[in-house]
Parts: sequence; structure tokens; C-alpha cells
Amino acid sequence: MNIPSLLERLGLAGTLSAAHAADWLPTTGAPLTSFNPASGEALATFATATRADYEQVVAAAQESFRAWRAVPAPARGELVRRIGLALREKKADLGLLVTLEAGKIISEGQGEVQEMIDMCDFAVGQSRQLYGLTIASERPRHRLFEQWHPLGPVGVITAFNFPVAVWAWNALLAAVCGDPTIWKPSEHTPLCALAVSKLAADVCREMQLPPVFQLCLTADQSGGEWLAADERVPLVSATGSCRMGRSVGQQVAARLGRSLLELGGNNGVIVTESADLELAAQAVVFAAVGTAGQRCTTLRRLIVQDSIAETFVGRLVQAYHSLQVGNPWEEGVLVGPLISEIAVEQMLAAVQQAKQEGARLVTGGKRIARAGNFVEPTIMRAHSGMSMLRQETFAPLLYVLTYNTLDEAIALHNDVPQGLSSAIFTDSVRESERFLSPVGSDCGLANVNIGTSGAEIGGAFGGEMETGGGRESGSDAWKAYMRRQTCTINDGDALPLAQGVKFELE
Repeated sequence: MNIPSLLERLGLAGTLSAAHAADWLPTTGAPLTSFNPASGEALATFATATRADYEQVVAAAQESFRAWRAVPAPARGELVRRIGLALREKKADLGLLVTLEAGKIISEGQGEVQEMIDMCDFAVGQSRQLYGLTIASERPRHRLFEQWHPLGPVGVITAFNFPVAVWAWNALLAAVCGDPTIWKPSEHTPLCALAVSKLAADVCREMQLPPVFQLCLTADQSGGEWLAADERVPLVSATGSCRMGRSVGQQVAARLGRSLLELGGNNGVIVTESADLELAAQAVVFAAVGTAGQRCTTLRRLIVQDSIAETFVGRLVQAYHSLQVGNPWEEGVLVGPLISEIAVEQMLAAVQQAKQEGARLVTGGKRIARAGNFVEPTIMRAHSGMSMLRQETFAPLLYVLTYNTLDEAIALHNDVPQGLSSAIFTDSVRESERFLSPVGSDCGLANVNIGTSGAEIGGAFGGEMETGGGRESGSDAWKAYMRRQTCTINDGDALPLAQGVKFELE
């Protein structure tokens, strides 16, 4: 595989040899090397940002905001439309880069780029629908309404598992709302961020627009810490672990800023006696092992009705044994590597801890003896008292529990501190409606007869409790990137006060 040729097609060859010379990428700091997690091969080495570089990035974002906020929203949408066209032209190469750097299989790498394209289409439409409200005033000859204004530079901190799509959720909506963005990507997937940022910067330059999209590459968490503490950045959107989210949330709150947090998921699926077991098995396998278990929406806890548990787990084991694990760019491979050696160690440690707590290994549980960060997709029979059930292990590790009544299943499902994605498989209307009711799933995403992962961009994405409470992507998530203003106009010659208050001068 010709990596230099791929980087050249993506416009990165010159950038990597002299990153400080690129006007869209201030980087004069220590070098960072990107690695292929499937082979351990070094993909590229380039400079990272110093604190001085960061100051340059923020200053550019502030200057950009002063001009960009005055551009009509539909005109902002035209920039996003043009980015969508550029992404379509580079989809194959960008998807391959995601595969090589993040370890996703080819269809998932291509799918992530398609998600950016879909977000472009959505944001373009949204640029003409930033609606306010007209409100009935209690005072005569008064008009009461609300409108939305651009908020300011937005910090975007993304994780390795969706190295470009989550940037698009934030940056494209922020752009049509009138906000520039400052992107701090994962140190595991910097090449993906470089490629997308270069593409977006080129479109801005071609359209003679301000540099709306800024990038701050650091080799550690320092870039995120700078954003979180920076009063010049009114909103910080952060995707990652609950530990990271607590730190970011506390720093932003301390300066009375806004945070949009998309954190860990410890997702559950209930399979009832009435379920279509073939449908459920397909969904469970993808949800549990897709992206090698490295999605925030990955299925971690499977809760199966007692009477069908043995049959259903047998189906899963058979399916797991048929999974092809290997180089994610090869045809037929369904499970790629974990992102790092540390991730492998954490999974193996979780398996051992679960065993110590009384879990029984059904299949998998080992490292695969080959180059790269490969592990066996793993199923364990668990019990409700295990502390490991309340922790998210970012790997293809599935715990199976059983239940008798639906109320018991829902209680098991909700007995974790995270609240991102959930699902039930049932052919009973009563069971599905109960799962979706106020006494059912406590998660931000609740599905019936589909798995926990693979959300569409049209719906608001996010979760509750330790998942952070943020909402990104579709629906009215655009409101996070704007400030609401309530306005009252008096066109009369009197000054009546609200609530019947009297204050009349002689």
C-alpha cells in the first residue's frame, strides 16, 4: 500500500515535510508520529502545536468570527455545500486513511466519510431554518419574539474512534450558525484531521472566505486543556471518556462557559421471548464487535430472557467463530485492531477482573498472536452483582445476563451510571412501548428491533448521566452553537408593565 501516494492525493505531502509553512496549520512544536494499529507501521511524522501556536489559532478564530457572523446564514451554507462536494471527490482516499489510521474496516471508513457528506447536506438545509419564535405578549401594542445569534469560536475535541465524523457534526453546524471552530483531534488519528482540515481550508480559500476551520494538533491532552480553560472559547464540545469529560466540564464550568459532552456508553440490549432471534443475533453481533468494540454505542451488556438464553447465546458463539479478524483494508474482514497496545492490555485486564468477579468465559478472551493490536471478540456470562458491568471497556467484550420479567430486565439495563444507547428486541407492542416509556430505558437513544449503534445524522445524538447530556448532529442540536435573544418591541405611546405592575410618575 503506497502511503506517500495516498497522502499526496490528499494534499498532505508538502504539509508533513514543512508543516509550519502552511498558513492553515500553525505547528512549530515537537514531532508526532502516526501509526497503523493493524501493523504497527509508522504512517507519517509531523510537527505539533506549541502554546504559542495555539494563541495564533485562537486569534485567527476570533478574527474570523468578527467577519463570519455577519455573513447571511444561507451564504454560510454555501461554504458547507462546497465542502460536501470536495468530500465526495475525496471519499475513497479519505475512507482509506480512516481505515489505515483508526483501524476501521473499509466499509466503516467509507461510511464515516459519507457521514460527513450527509452532515454537509443537513447543515446546508439547516442554514435556512435557524428559526426563532413569535410569542404572545400580555401588553397591548407589544411584539415579543426570540431570535438566535452566532455564539463565537467553538472548541471541538474528538476521539480516535470517529476521527472525522464527529468533527463534522460540530464544525458544519457551527459554521452555518456563524461560528468558527478550533479542532483538537485525538493524538491517535492526526492524519485524518490534517486531511479534512486541509480540504476545508482549501474550500475557504477558493471562496475567498475567512478561515472558518482551525486545527490545533498536540501530542497529548494539552490542546484540550487549553480550550477548556480559555474564556475566548464560549463553547467546548468534547467527545471521549467519562474521565476526560469530567475534567473538561469542570474547567469550562469554572469560567461559566458552555460544554457539550459526548462521553462513555455502557449500552444494553434486552432480548425478549417474543423476539425475532435471527434479526436480534445479527444486530447484537454488529453492535458488539463493529469497530472492534470501539464505539461509544457499542453493545456491552446483553440481557436475555431465561427461556431463550442458551439458544441465543449459542447462535452468537457460532456467529463469533465465523468472524474474520484481520487487516481492516482486506476484503471480507469484519473486525480490525484495537487502537493501541494499551487498549489491548485494558481489555485483557477486564476479562481477568470479570473472571475474578464470577463471570464465565464463553468464547474469546485472548490476544491474537500476530502483528498489530488484535484481540478475540469475547462473550462472558455474567451476574448482576459484578462491578465490571458498570464500567465501559472500549473493546469487543460482551457480558450476557438473564432475566425473568421485563421489569427485571429494565432494572438491570438501567443499573449503570452511563446512559447513551439502548435497544429491545420484541414482537410485543406492550413490551416495546414500556421500554420507550418514562419507566423504561433511561438512555438518550432508545431503539426497538435495531441495535445500539449506527445512529442516523437526522436525530439528535447524545446521552444522559455520565454520558454527559450533550446533543449533536440532527434535530435542533444547532441551538447549542448559538445564543438565544428574547426581544420586545413597543410600537405604542404608553408604557404598560408586565404582571400588572404600576409605576407612574406625576
